[in-house]
Amino acid sequence: MSMKSIEARLRSNICVIFPGALGDFICFMPALQTLARDAKVDLFARSEFGELMPEGVTVRTIESAAITALFRAEWEKNEEAQRFFRDYDAVYSWFASGNWEFIRRLQATTGGVARVFPFRPARVEAHQSDYYLSCLDHRDGSAEPVLTLQSEALRWCEEFWVSHALQRRSILTIAPGSGAREKNWPVKFFQTVTQWWREKTGGRVLLLIGPVEQARGGIELLRGNCIVASDLSLSQAAALLSRSDVYLGNDSGISHLAAATGVRTLALFGSSDPRQWAPRGKKVMVLRRNLDCSPCQETTMKSCPHHACLTEFSPGEIIAILAELPEVVTLTR
Repeated sequence: MSMKSIEARLRSNICVIFPGALGDFICFMPALQTLARDAKVDLFARSEFGELMPEGVTVRTIESAAITALFRAEWEKNEEAQRFFRDYDAVYSWFASGNWEFIRRLQATTGGVARVFPFRPARVEAHQSDYYLSCLDHRDGSAEPVLTLQSEALRWCEEFWVSHALQRRSILTIAPGSGAREKNWPVKFFQTVTQWWREKTGGRVLLLIGPVEQARGGIELLRGNCIVASDLSLSQAAALLSRSDVYLGNDSGISHLAAATGVRTLALFGSSDPRQWAPRGKKVMVLRRNLDCSPCQETTMKSCPHHACLTEFSPGEIIAILAELPEVVTLTR
């Protein structure tokens, strides 16, 4: 048996159950990478995250029969579900922490080795990445998610660059959407910025459109000044972001993805609390208004009549910030 095979056998097997969306997952990556250093990890999460996995992590759908069985009263008669978790040396779950029957059954079927944590902390005392790490008793904080891009996605990105004649062009990538319309900077403001970028730098603007934006609409104004990139996998989106000069977006999963690729990231925050949710990275700038009413709760955000925390950020202010970035100063000399 090879030394590599022996080492693989000696590593423990860990099960991780994580229900979050893209932004949550990027915040979770430092904790996941910590677990994967000395163990083989099966991550039960959204299947599309498989393209972003660190080495040593295998993604399985969170809708796995073994997990859904724990919500059924007859789970004790399901021998396959009973056996499933017993192969793991440890189980960490940020899923269904308020469902006591789920927790009881998970503990029973794992022999008591499962640790179940709230998906979000009860109070905002730290960044979400630091909270996830603290669940593992790692409290040094300031964890920055870092992505390793797949070679296949990088090849695809090169073909995209060539097909759209983007070589030797300055590239601004924008993502005008998010999971909640109320968190979005006005589309007409994005439009003003894209026009400035094209005129000032002579470059191009990539418009990232996800399924939510396609279904919701309202971004038609941007299509005329941008190269549209839609129906992308997460690894393809990450590759485009990594090759851009600057990224501008809202409080969204794509903004977290951008920061993790290392691109210069400008993230517009309104109702959300950047202490907990700001994208992390060495080239991240969070732009926000320090209003008395922000950050606020989701119910307040939904009923807010003005959204001044975002609408009072004029395009001219964002352009002035862009113009001073090292990447842009070099382009406009």
